[in-house]
Amino acid sequence: MTLSVRIIPCLDVTEGRVVKGVNFTNLVDAGDPVEMASLYQREGADELTFLDISASSSGRETTLDVVRKSADEVFIPLTVGGGIRSVADVNQLLRAGADKVSINTAAIDRPELIGEIADTFGSQVLVLSVDARRAPTDSGFEVTTHGGRKGTGIDALAWIEKAVNMGVGEILLNSMDADGTRKGYDIEMIRAARSISRVPLIASGGAGALEDFALALDAGADALLAASVFHFGVFRIEDVKRYLSQAGYCIREVSNQ
Repeated sequence: MTLSVRIIPCLDVTEGRVVKGVNFTNLVDAGDPVEMASLYQREGADELTFLDISASSSGRETTLDVVRKSADEVFIPLTVGGGIRSVADVNQLLRAGADKVSINTAAIDRPELIGEIADTFGSQVLVLSVDARRAPTDSGFEVTTHGGRKGTGIDALAWIEKAVNMGVGEILLNSMDADGTRKGYDIEMIRAARSISRVPLIASGGAGALEDFALALDAGADALLAASVFHFGVFRIEDVKRYLSQAGYCIREVSNQ
């Protein structure tokens, strides 16, 4: 059975508001996260991703409040990431209404966290967010932290392979070079990740034209994440789905809600 392609709007949230920039800089306000989540569900989003990009302990309750309110309004899977450092953090988010959690820096700092979360809640709730950029590593791609501003020296493909073996259920592959540029997904990076990963792969970073979504799928992505093109009205989700459907991809139809 062919699985439907998933279209996933990403809401970068800080201090209770959605923001968007280029390469995580020059952030501008894009709206209220609960209102946007509700709108995207009506427009046919298959899932939603919230990333708390401030990710401070002081902002944790604000994030939990956003998750609670969104979970009351929307009934599609909700992934939440940012500042997750323990099984207790995951438990808190799942109780607030998240369906999956996304981890990044904490897993780099302490890889055992992957197994702890997977063993406690199951691999299906665990997404590894990989913020990668071109760099002189074995694969040519390096894992970064701090919104792509800080290199780790860790080879991105080796990290993905290790994390999958430790229990990660899905990979969110975000190209730091392409993020917010609207110049297209990093096709080479997607192909490389697909070649070594047996779990679903979400492509992120760079969507700017309808053709970009199809190219990412052809490169091996199972799902497509985008932010600025949806937040600022370049495309509606139904535009992307119509294009992909007409191009022969299996998509979940947009219902008239």
